[in-house]
Amino acid sequence: MSITLFARVNLVVAVSLLTGALSFAGAIFLVLELDDPFTGLMGISSATLRSALLPLGS
Repeated sequence: MSITLFARVNLVVAVSLLTGALSFAGAIFLVLELDDPFTGLMGISSATLRSALLPLGS
């Protein structure tokens, strides 16, 4: 990726930089989003976990 920073600007260089930036941003977003799985954009319900743990508590 860094070699494209020193290349002349053309369509291929611009698209590769944009693709790389979006990939890195997406990876960082997923790591931060999956840090707390019960909230956020991709939040999952905790009802299934609670119903699975209910028999273990008794």
